Order: sequence, then structure tokens, then C-alpha cells
Amino acid sequence: MTQTILFDPLVPWAVIAVLAAISGAALGLAVWKRLTGAALRLLAALTALAALTGPVYQVEDRAPLNDIVLLVTDHTASQQLSDRPDQTARAAEEIASRISDRPGTDLRQITLPDSDGDGGTRLMEAITNALAEEPRGQIAGIIAISDGQVHDSDAAPVLPAPMHVLLTGRDSDWDRRLTVTNAPSFAIIGEPVTLTLRIEDQGAAPAGAREAPLLISVGGEAPQRFSLPIGRNIDLPVTLPHGGRNVIQFTVPAAQGELTDRNNSALIQINGVRDRLRVLLVSGEPHPGGRTWRNLLKSDSSVDLVHFTILRPPEKQDGVPVDELSLIAFPTRELFLEKVDDFDLIIFDRYKRRGILPAIYLDNVARYVEDGGAVLVAAGPDFASADSIFRSPLASVLPASPSARVLEEAYRPAITDIGSRHPVTADLKGAATWGRWLRQIEVEDPSGHVVMEGSDQRPLLVLDRVGAGRVALLASDHAWLWSRGYEGGGPQLELLRRLAHWMMKEPELEEEALWAETRGQTMHILRRSLSEDIGTVTVTNPDGSTVDLSLSGSGPGLWDGYYDGPEPGLYRLSEGGRDTVVGLGPAAPREFEQTIATAAVLAPVIKPLKGGAFRLEEGLPTLRNIRAGRPAAGRNWIGLTPRNAYETLAVTQSPLMPAWLTLLLAVFFITAAWLREGRR
Repeated sequence: MTQTILFDPLVPWAVIAVLAAISGAALGLAVWKRLTGAALRLLAALTALAALTGPVYQVEDRAPLNDIVLLVTDHTASQQLSDRPDQTARAAEEIASRISDRPGTDLRQITLPDSDGDGGTRLMEAITNALAEEPRGQIAGIIAISDGQVHDSDAAPVLPAPMHVLLTGRDSDWDRRLTVTNAPSFAIIGEPVTLTLRIEDQGAAPAGAREAPLLISVGGEAPQRFSLPIGRNIDLPVTLPHGGRNVIQFTVPAAQGELTDRNNSALIQINGVRDRLRVLLVSGEPHPGGRTWRNLLKSDSSVDLVHFTILRPPEKQDGVPVDELSLIAFPTRELFLEKVDDFDLIIFDRYKRRGILPAIYLDNVARYVEDGGAVLVAAGPDFASADSIFRSPLASVLPASPSARVLEEAYRPAITDIGSRHPVTADLKGAATWGRWLRQIEVEDPSGHVVMEGSDQRPLLVLDRVGAGRVALLASDHAWLWSRGYEGGGPQLELLRRLAHWMMKEPELEEEALWAETRGQTMHILRRSLSEDIGTVTVTNPDGSTVDLSLSGSGPGLWDGYYDGPEPGLYRLSEGGRDTVVGLGPAAPREFEQTIATAAVLAPVIKPLKGGAFRLEEGLPTLRNIRAGRPAAGRNWIGLTPRNAYETLAVTQSPLMPAWLTLLLAVFFITAAWLREGRR
């Protein structure tokens, strides 16, 4: 119970001040005049002014509230190293026991788990949330049991009481860590890209270690072993073997005595791209669609186009002297013999044999295909003639032979059943409304895959693989009708773009492919195939265990499924002779970037209210009560600030000067002053 005197003025304080000033002036006049009743007049004025201030006697019935101590226990991944779990459990149990023995003190225990994703230790977030649920006026102290490696110290709230940190770990702890400080997200195929690596030892590392072994594995292949110096940035050139995603894993073997090997690996995923795609376009007889391929390839900034057009065939005799022609002699020998392997794709657009390209040149082109090159033939009536390119050494690599018939009739190109599963023609929209073409070259004995058909279901677009290379035959020269909008047109640009990029082996257009897209610890596995069914995908986890996963069809020629990886690291996928690797999560999570226990990170949070940090291996500090503003930690002790909080149960008020008493005293002092002055 608490008694206090309050004032509840009947008029504003300004009015009371004015009245006091007037009373003081009157009193001064009375003293100057030497009136004998001046003292009585003063008492009367004070009585009236006191009555105007409204003094009240207040009695509060209070119930004291317990102080609250927050105990935050860090259970993140870095706290599971060595004997830190045992240290944490023993300290939390002892602190809870000591606080329960303190009168008028309650304990709030908060467990800090791993954050979502790779957010690290969010200690300040946990404390902020706990303070939002408790009355700040009752918080007597905050105790955190952690290794001190906190990743949100810059988001610390304003603390109502001192904070103390009890550090796990030991002075003898040390750890070896591998970091990749510079790794581009994409690189050019065939050209070295520089990665910057660093191997460093933290904590009480053994003396004398100057170098450490490093294993490098590209695409899941057998690792290569190197030796790198410790504590220095090393620039490492790496050449990507193929386009698309390349997974590179760097690993430093675990050393004896280090805290963990979870930060001894780095998983880098670099997208391989081609610098420039070099295309050789050989145009034969001019026709309305002659600029179709040129316009398509020139519109792509990543394509270097060399266009070879036969404007003056040998049989053309018009009597014009050669030295008066403004034509430049084309370096055919250099292109078709010496530098043919420099091209990613060669296109023959309505080309026929005219004696300009000797058979040895075309034989070299056939060899180029078998060694990994690509040839596309856009056929016109010349393909069915006696001068057809088929009647040359190229016949050994072409996917179909001409029957010598040229069909001059209207037909609507259609996608075949296998074409609906092939990435070149799959998902081409609006096939029922495509415009018709008016000419087709009849071909026989197609090899490979017929992905489009024309008149009477005859092969129109044939794709095949020869040796390590690829060939395609488009048995019509009327694709340009789509670009002109004839009868509504069609997806000419998209079809030819896909066709050219499939031949140049772009990874996203492979008809037999297995890959995975990742998000966190979940991978979305996708399998594309021309088969009508596929088997199960075998997933090999980082620890070597395997899981067989069945995929479900998600479209023609496409299957997919999901798999949640049990741990971060490199996973291998295989199905039907197709293999790929994928990395899940960070190879070295944020929790393991810094593993040595330290109070330096939390020092800016502890210092303002004079808290302390203590190592548990040196013993658990005792608890003391301290006054607010005093040092909250000392040698082997930490302080809690009693808040003396209370809850008001009831309040009663009564006036100190009842109205009748005020009136009686005022009349008495005024009358007494009048009588005394009257007697003088």
C-alpha cells in the first residue's frame, strides 16, 4: 500500500499564480503600512490559494510483479560442433536452476533453431520477438548461450536491461576453411575463366602448416589433386567443357583436429555460353526466300555469319571481261579446306553442283560433320535434279535421298508424332491454322527422325546424327511463305531458329536430356526423351546412398518429379544412360563460414548497458542484483537489474481540505485581521 499527496487544481495554475501575485502585492502594502493584521491576512491568502490547488490524499493498493529474465539458447548448426551441445545443455540447466531459486524472478527460455534458407544465426530477431511478448518494464536481464557467431547483430533492438553472452567452444578450437571469393555466373566455352580461391585456418591452428591439398572435380568427374598455400588468394583458371550448366566442386580434405569439414568444400555452378556462333551460309540459285536464312542469322547478335552466294556460275557467258567485274573472288579453298572446322554450322540453301566447289571440298564437309560439325540443307527443285548436292560426297551424311520428283501442290505442314516430342518442333502453336506451302521435294529412305511431314504425309523435315555431328534436311524452299503471312503464315522464325540452334548443340534443345532445377533443398528433376516411356531416375546423395525416383509425364516427351535432398552437396542423377550432376544448397552454409566462438560480433550490443561475455569452459558466472546504470558484469559474475514493477489493484482519494474547513479558516483569519486592525 502506498500513500501520496496529489494536487487537482480547481482553476488553471496560471490563475492561481496571478492570485498569488496579487496576494503578495497586498501583503507587501500591508507590511509597508505597518498594519498589525498583515500576518493574519497572509494566512487567509494562503488558505484560499491552498484550497484552489485541490490537494488530494491518495492511497494505492499495489501488487509487486516478478522480474523476467530471458534465456536464449542457440541450437543452430554451428552449435552442434564438438562438445558444444553438452556445454549448452549444462549451462541452460544451471542458469534455469539459479533463477528459479531467486525470489520474485521468472525465467523465459527461448530456443534458437536454424533459420530458413541460409540466413545463419538470427539471435537479434529471436530477442526482438521475445521482447514484443513481454512487458519491457519487467525485463531484468537477457542471457544468451551461443558461440557468438551471430548474423543479424546490426538489427539489435533497444534493450531494456543488460545482455550477457555465455560462450561455448574452447580456446584450443581451430578450423580450416575454403572460400571462393570470385566466381562468375557464366563463362565462354573453351576459354579459361579465372576463379579466386582461398584456404585459411581459423582459431588455434597447428603451427607449421603452409600448404593444404585441394581436389577439383568438374561435372562429377574424377577429381584432380593440387596443393595450395594457406592464407593467400589463389587465381585458378578453369575451362568449361560444355555449354549449359557446369558444376565445379572444390574440396579440401579434412585435417585432423579441425572443428568441421562442412566449410572445406565449395560448389560452383557456371553457365557455359558460346562466345560467337560461326555460321557459313552457301546460297545457290536465287529464289523468293533467299534472304530468309540471312535475315534470321543476322538478327542474332551472337552469330557471326559468312555468306557465300554464287552470283556468276561458270556456265554464265555474257562477254564481260573478268577484270571489269566488281565481284570479289571468294576464298573457297580457305573456307572449305583450311577453316571449315571453325564453323559451328554450314547451311546449303538451294545449292546444286556447278563446278565451283570441287568434290574434295564437299568430301571435307562430310568429314567435318562426322567429327562433330553440323550441316543443314534447305532443298529446292535443284535437290531432285542431276546436279543435286546429294550426288556428291555429302550423300554419305545426308538423312534422306531425293526421288527426283518435285511436288507442285498445296499442303499444310504438320508435326509428326515424334516431332511432338522433339524440342525443335514441340510446342509450336496453332498447327491447324498454319498457312500452306506450295512445293515439296519428295525424299526417300529417311534416317534419323522425321519431325515434320508435308503432302500425303511425306517427310518434310528430317533430323539425324552422323558420327559426332548433326544433319538436317528441309525438303521444301517455301518456308518463306509463312514470313510473308500467306494464308495466315506460321511460326517460320521460331522453327528455323530452333532448327539452327539444335544443330549447333544448344543444351536446351537436346532431344535426350536429363537436368534439374533447384530451389533450396528441393530439386525439380526433368527428363526429355523421344521414347514413349522412361525408367526411374537414380539419385546418388553426397554420402553415396541412392534413391530411385519415378517421374510422371508432364507433356509430350517430357517427364518431371521432385526430390528433397537430405543435406547440401553434390547430387548425381542418372537414367537411361543419361547422367548429370546438380548442387543443392550452399556447399559451405553461412553457419559454417566462421566457426570459432567469439564475443567480438556481439560486443556492440553488450557494451551500451555494460553487460559481459564469459567462456563456459572457464566456469559459469554467478548472478547478482545491480542498480540500473551500474556495471552489469565483473569477475565471474553477471548482474540482473531488479525493476520493482508492480500492478495497481485499487486507488482511493480524499481531499485534504474539505470545503467547510477552508471556508472556516479563511473567515477566521480575515475576521481576526479586521478585529486586530480595528482595535489599533
